[in-house]
Amino acid sequence: MNNRALIVCPHSTSTSLDDKQRALYEEEAYSLCRALNLDIFDTYTLSLKQINAATYISTGHLEKIATIVKEHNIGLVYIDTHIKPGQQRDLEEKLNTKVIDRTGLILEIFADRAQTQEGRIQVDLAYKNYQKSRLVRAWTHLERQRGGGGFIGGPGEKQTELDRRALDVEIRKLEKELEKVKSSRMLQRKAREREHFPIIALVGYTNAGKSTLFNKLTRSRVLSKDMVFATLDPTMRGLTLQGGQKAILSDTVGFIRNLPTELVAAFSATLEEVVEADIILHVHDVSAEDKDTQAATVSQTLEDLGIPHDSEQIIHVYNKIDLLRQHDEFEANRLINLNNRDHRHVAISAVTNEGIDDLLSSLVQHLMNGLTNIM
Repeated sequence: MNNRALIVCPHSTSTSLDDKQRALYEEEAYSLCRALNLDIFDTYTLSLKQINAATYISTGHLEKIATIVKEHNIGLVYIDTHIKPGQQRDLEEKLNTKVIDRTGLILEIFADRAQTQEGRIQVDLAYKNYQKSRLVRAWTHLERQRGGGGFIGGPGEKQTELDRRALDVEIRKLEKELEKVKSSRMLQRKAREREHFPIIALVGYTNAGKSTLFNKLTRSRVLSKDMVFATLDPTMRGLTLQGGQKAILSDTVGFIRNLPTELVAAFSATLEEVVEADIILHVHDVSAEDKDTQAATVSQTLEDLGIPHDSEQIIHVYNKIDLLRQHDEFEANRLINLNNRDHRHVAISAVTNEGIDDLLSSLVQHLMNGLTNIM
C-alpha cells in the first residue's frame, strides 16, 4: 500500500477555536498519523461555514485536495473528524484514493497496538461495528444481485446484506467472548477484595506519562514512549505503599479528544477496572499547551462512565512538573503547594522522581481516611 498521507484538518467557523488551539489540534492529528508510521506529505487546513452533505467539505476545497492527491501520489487522505459512510464513499470516488476519518484511524492504531487476547477482542469488536456501518463503501463494487441457494443466502439477496449478516454473526461471537472476559475480571476482583487489596487505576490523556509513572511505582517495564496510545492493553501490578499496605495498580488506555464511541463501548471490560477502582489517579501533563482541554476531555470521559469530576476517589497527579518549571516557575510552585491544602492534588515528575513520595503519602492518607469502599 502507498502510505504517503495527506492530513486534512477541517475547522468549523462556528466554533471559538483560536489559532493556538487549531495548531494544537493539527499537531495531534499529525501524532495520530505518525503512530501508524505513515509518510506524511503535508497538512491541509480549511475552514467550514457549513458541512457538505455529500462530501463533508466544500467543492472548492475538494478540487484543491484532489489536485494535491494526483500531483503528489497521495495514497491516503486522513480527515481529522468523524464523517458519515456515504461521505467517505463519495470522497474516495472524487479523490480516487483511500480516505479514513478520525474513528477509522484510531481503530487502526488500536488494532496495530493490541497485544493481549483481551485487547484484540475489544479492538476487533469495535472495528467490526465500525465496518458494519461502512459496508456501503467497502463493497460498492460487489453491489449486485446474487441468486442461488446453498447456505450463503436466498435468491436475490444483495452482497452487502450477506456481508452485514456475516458481520452480525462475528459481532455476536465477539460479544460473547467479551462477556467471558468481564466474568473473569469480576472473579479476579472478588478474589482481590477477599485479600483486601485496594485497586488504584491510572487514567489520563494519551501521552500524559501514565506508563512512566506505572513503571516508577511498580518497578515494571511496560512500554513507555513519547507517542499517542503507547499503552493499549490493560496492565496490573502489585504495589507496596508506605507502612506495608498492599495495593494493585492498573494502567489503562489513554483518553483522547473525540474518542470514538465504538471504542468506549468495546473497551467496557477494561474501563470497568476504572469504574470499580478504589482510587483513580488522574494523570495530567502540565507541560502540555492544551493541558486544560486535555483535563476536560478526561473528566468528561469519566463522567460518561458514571464518575463525577469531583469524586472523592480521584487524586489529581500533575506530572512533568520539571518541564513546566522550565517556562512557568510560578505555576509549577502553585501546583506543588496545592498538596499542602488538599492531599488529592499532587505535583510530580515521573522521570526525576520529584513528588513521588508525596504521591505515595497521599495514597496512604486516602486509604486511612476511609474514602474508598474497602475501608
